[in-house]
Amino acid sequence: EKAVNLKKDLAEMQEWMTQAEEEYLEKDFEYKSPEELENAVEEMKRAKEDVLQKEVRVKILKDNIKMLATKVPSSGQDLATELNVVLENYQLLCNRIRGKCHTLEEVWSCWIELLQYLDLETAWLNNLEERVQMTGNLPDKLDAVNDALESLESVLRHPADNRTQIRELGQTLIDGGILDDIISEKLEAFNARYEELSHLAVSRQIALEQQLQTMRETDHMLHVLQENLTDLDRQLTSYLTDRIDAFQMPQEAQ
Repeated sequence: EKAVNLKKDLAEMQEWMTQAEEEYLEKDFEYKSPEELENAVEEMKRAKEDVLQKEVRVKILKDNIKMLATKVPSSGQDLATELNVVLENYQLLCNRIRGKCHTLEEVWSCWIELLQYLDLETAWLNNLEERVQMTGNLPDKLDAVNDALESLESVLRHPADNRTQIRELGQTLIDGGILDDIISEKLEAFNARYEELSHLAVSRQIALEQQLQTMRETDHMLHVLQENLTDLDRQLTSYLTDRIDAFQMPQEAQ
């Protein structure tokens, strides 16, 4: 009777493993939304816990069959053969579910990391847009234009590492057919805004550089003119001080 019960337990264990494999490993999952992906991750975590909890039952079966084999070698030998099959299938199931759980956790981590990089770069784009707008109505002063140019250039020196991560993470998920529609839409919107603002910012940078160059040239010309006027004023003052008649002065002084 004990052998019959153990045989029944082995059959039930094998049936449970078959059902677990069908439910967790053979279903075709489509992750078209973050909610679906997150639910799949949580489901596989529960599956892993469920399968690992059966380890106690498997150990009890193994110990009981060994004990039976000691008392009734003929019955124990037959059950031992079935036990080996169950143990092999159980170990394979554990490994496959662990692997799938790990893969889904990695995918979820990849998605979260992508969102974080998008948030960082979006904040940078907002800052860039603000700096570009600030260059629209500048006072006609050299210092103001120079400060605006330096401020804009400091934002434009932003490294491209984050954008590289966004491209690689997004492509990895899209290639796996995971959240591909959502990610494609996000990347398209981000890239379009990046191209538009970058082009506008570079155009404003060039315009400010030209404006600054013109203002410096004008400032230099005014400085030279001021020096010439100062020299002339000094010369005329000396003429007046020396009471030199106007007709005795050089033509340009007259």
